[in-house]
Amino acid sequence: MRLVVPLQGVFRGRGGILLGSLIPCALFYFLQLYLKRQHSDESSRVPPSPPPFGVEVSSLANSLAKSDESPYDIGLDRVARDSYDRINNPNGMIDLSSSESKLCLDLIAKWVSENMKKSIVGDDDFTLSVNGIATFQPFDGLQELKMAISSFMSEVMGGMVKLDPSNMVLTSGATPATEILSFCLANQGDAFLVPTPYYPGFDKDVKWRAKVNLIPVHCQSKDNFALSITNLEKAFSQAEKDQVKVRGIVFSNPANPVGNLLTRDMLKRLVHFAEKKNIHIIADEVLARSVYESDKFVSIAEVLDSEGLNKNQVHIIYGLSKDLSLAGFRVGVIYSSNNTVVAAARKLSRFSPLSAPTQRLLISMLSDRKFIQEYFESNQKRMRQVRHELETGLSSLGIKCAKINAGFYCWADMRGLLRRTHSEEPELELWNKFIDVSKINIIPGSACHCHEPGWFGICFSALTSENIPVIIERIKKVVETCKSSF
Repeated sequence: MRLVVPLQGVFRGRGGILLGSLIPCALFYFLQLYLKRQHSDESSRVPPSPPPFGVEVSSLANSLAKSDESPYDIGLDRVARDSYDRINNPNGMIDLSSSESKLCLDLIAKWVSENMKKSIVGDDDFTLSVNGIATFQPFDGLQELKMAISSFMSEVMGGMVKLDPSNMVLTSGATPATEILSFCLANQGDAFLVPTPYYPGFDKDVKWRAKVNLIPVHCQSKDNFALSITNLEKAFSQAEKDQVKVRGIVFSNPANPVGNLLTRDMLKRLVHFAEKKNIHIIADEVLARSVYESDKFVSIAEVLDSEGLNKNQVHIIYGLSKDLSLAGFRVGVIYSSNNTVVAAARKLSRFSPLSAPTQRLLISMLSDRKFIQEYFESNQKRMRQVRHELETGLSSLGIKCAKINAGFYCWADMRGLLRRTHSEEPELELWNKFIDVSKINIIPGSACHCHEPGWFGICFSALTSENIPVIIERIKKVVETCKSSF
């Protein structure tokens, strides 16, 4: 009141008492606003608190450290925490998502047990042999192994192609091979066209460090998910409208996970498309020898040779994880006739070299023509048998699969188990039922960028005939749960 009364006295006459009351209130309000802003300015000048674990890390590290919400990775995490074992954990999670072949590990184990010591250290002077495996070796692979893999790949491709070892760079798996080619062929922010459904790992291999984008080229179930040049043209044109630089096409042949094959004619048209658009081709052929039906695999290298096409724009990825069941050996191959790409890839291979003992063992294994032939024959027979048994079991539950010729998956049509088929959500709900009800991890089509909800990838190449009844019985629980809720 001591502040208000004197001011009231200043305003004599009409409205004086009212003004004398409002002005001090307004002054008090503006004073508080001023003090509040001053306090805010001071706080903004205070340096930010350090992160809880000390100094800051890079934005890349922060991005990668975040939990991955892809169903593909979530499922694998669930399997790792509660993995099935027929004796010790019969109610555990069964993984049918990983593209890994275990059908002929008995043959691999037998060969390794009989030949490992001789292959790695040899029969000659032990000291000299150790020098060959304990010292530094070329990052891009031993010449002897390149020669052995060249011969092996030529055989895989039907003997129709002779590959030059000097055009080859070896890496610790097909994953770094894909990443290295991404660095060599595109700049950050550029893009590759990729036919769908595609291997979920491409999203990591191409995007994480090389920062190259992937543009899905959607294929239709009515065409058995076959690639068309028309769809490629549409995707390329849309990228141009969006001002995205397309630097290449990435595809798997045989397709992973669907399992169909690209024809000679389609491969030729793809090369012409790449020439027309002045872009590259990355052909992932890691499943080239995992064909078990009458259709013949045709390598893009064979098409380039027979048609006399430009080789500088085509780069092939191969590995021994699929066709030879050596996923743990981590063997990848880049094959390119582009001298600049090969030179750059050799330098980048320093970050993903093969160990010398692994290379020595493989030189011996790949040179054993009798073993390789027996392995291929047995593997093809076992793959055909297990896939047939699984598809028969699925069919008994009303689940049909796409017609496939190669690869490790049954591409199963479960659209009939969805309440709705126009969005991704019902598909993920069904996938969660497989995880929670049947304790089976399979790949939802959305994880492979399939734009038709209801398709799932079920890997059969790690199964045996005795596992399949267990798998079918578990899937049956989900089918019955879905049908009872309709």
